[in-house]
Amino acid sequence: MPSAFRLQPLWRCAAVSLFTVLAVSAAPPAASAPARFHLEEATIAQIQAAILGKQITAKGLVELYLKRIKAYNGTCVKEPQGLLGPIETIPHAGQLNALSTLNLRPAARKAWGFDERKARSMTDATDNDPAMPDALETAEQEDAYFAKTGKLVGPLHGVVMSFKDQYDTFDMRTTSGADAHYANDRPPRDATFIARLRAAGAIVLAKSNLAEYASNGARSSFGGTFCNPYDTERVPGMSSAGSATSVAANLVTCAIAEETGPSVRWPATANNTVGLSPTQELVSRDGMIGAGLNTRVGPICRTVEDAARIFEVYAGYDPKDPLTVFSIGRTPAQPYHSFAEEKSLQGLRIGVVREYMDKKLFIDADAETIDIVERAAGDLRKLGATVVDPGPGGALFTGCLRKYAPAAENKLFTRKHPDKFPVDAQGKPVGDHIVTLLDMTMDPSLVPDDVNLRNLGQVQAAGEGKYMMDLYLRQRGDSEIRSNTDLINKATFYNDPHFPDRKKARETADKAMELDMADRMLRRFAVQEMIMQCMQEQHLDAITYPMTNIPPGKLDAPQEPTVNGRSALGWTLLGAQGFPAITVPAGFTTQVYDRVRDPTAPMPPAAPEGGGGGGTPPEPSRLTGPVPARLPVGIDFLAAPYGEPVLFRIASAYAAATKHRTPPPEFGPLAGEP
Repeated sequence: MPSAFRLQPLWRCAAVSLFTVLAVSAAPPAASAPARFHLEEATIAQIQAAILGKQITAKGLVELYLKRIKAYNGTCVKEPQGLLGPIETIPHAGQLNALSTLNLRPAARKAWGFDERKARSMTDATDNDPAMPDALETAEQEDAYFAKTGKLVGPLHGVVMSFKDQYDTFDMRTTSGADAHYANDRPPRDATFIARLRAAGAIVLAKSNLAEYASNGARSSFGGTFCNPYDTERVPGMSSAGSATSVAANLVTCAIAEETGPSVRWPATANNTVGLSPTQELVSRDGMIGAGLNTRVGPICRTVEDAARIFEVYAGYDPKDPLTVFSIGRTPAQPYHSFAEEKSLQGLRIGVVREYMDKKLFIDADAETIDIVERAAGDLRKLGATVVDPGPGGALFTGCLRKYAPAAENKLFTRKHPDKFPVDAQGKPVGDHIVTLLDMTMDPSLVPDDVNLRNLGQVQAAGEGKYMMDLYLRQRGDSEIRSNTDLINKATFYNDPHFPDRKKARETADKAMELDMADRMLRRFAVQEMIMQCMQEQHLDAITYPMTNIPPGKLDAPQEPTVNGRSALGWTLLGAQGFPAITVPAGFTTQVYDRVRDPTAPMPPAAPEGGGGGGTPPEPSRLTGPVPARLPVGIDFLAAPYGEPVLFRIASAYAAATKHRTPPPEFGPLAGEP
């Protein structure tokens, strides 16, 4: 077996169950006459059946995807002042710009007609290291192994993938979308999870475009602006949207995204795909630019089963990430994908988070999404689930939270309610705060009325952004870019007032002089304790809600203001505290409302952070519409930590029964495509 595909026992010294997964998954399926292979919407199982049936080769598959990339991955906006200036949207652009870098050697890249901007390294023009095979050469190695043995190299043989440019790939440039002037734009090694995926047979074809430094706004200084395949004038989701768009438009089989707030699930929603945001402790953050306490490595695919197959290969303990030590002994004995074959939800109890679906609390722009997810609750009942639904205007968790929040949140709680817990000019308690907390714990009617799921909110972690970025750069060891300060001084930034100021965000992070994670750690522990207790009291296996109430807005429009805890970024709180959540397609809108700038309107509050270094600046705006629009809507299912098997069961049954996944009609099969 070629060394490139040899499993490394060190990887799984504490996760023996995954070896079983690989051994089982790598075995060829039972012989049968495979159906004729079609590239559009092809699943992992279909690809591997076609390879085993000799309908297609791994290299041939890569070439088919390259043809689609050549046809559909061009610039999707007008750039009258160049790549770094303000943009203008193009209706029906026919292009997406989802992938910023291609894993092709210079000769292959030129032969395919891709320009130098797509080169896999900007600092190594010759790119002739034989230890760095490109995607076509890797596919040839897999084909040679199959021809010799009749077996697949691993459970992901022939699976062609894109990776968010936040993750280290030893053979491709990695800058998190920045046009930063590294001495060597290639990191010295793969991120742990990428090494695991390669060993299982995954073919790394591309780095996907992202909102620079994993933030908000669908553009980067290096890759430019990227667009939604269902409407190229609209945003494709959060920072990982290039990954989701490449999957939605069938430019790759599956992709890897990253989530701090909603950056797996919002792109999955906006692109009508499946996105898993896993339990934090199950996935290593090694080799990630700008990692943080809440960042997770999540797969985006077109089916639940494929997402499970990708996830099971890299989930588990990694000594390079201390958080993953909590996952030891917590992975299931059977493969994750075996849970993604459900047809019935009999015996499962699923709660509906009505706190996120109360039309009286929101605006017209929220209404149709809420209706769609409400219909989904009915579909879950038809599948046999017991649906615990408080009904319109009700609340699943408010009563429970009022019992536990005072003690669980303690100083965060008292700080948020200064009228109940006054302090003097030096911030010292006036009166006995402990007595007041005890009174509220014994009598929840004394708890302030604003305590509910929508208002728990995020908390900041002083210095986390600077510390994690500088730690990554020290470990990378580049001779030019050694710190966050170097990223400010040795990079080129885009300049567009309608998108977040990436240089300013880096400068803000650079001012920190102290690392203080205490409040964030407390919020994480408190939220997990309270929500798990609330779920246990109602015997819930999972909960469900709209991933976001707001359909994708125009690329250059003001961001939707936060209303009663609902932001334009979706319902991010629970996922950001380490709970696993999966988003699947729930349907499409028929109409949407859009934001337009209006200097006479009130100034909204600052937009929440999206995952790294600054959100979109607030602007006064007003709502217009409705206008006809068929845009994807996603539904979230969330379980307790390590509850991925439950999520795969629910999501697979729901997706199979409802079949809401539909490829973008303007990016269909090419002439001659199988």
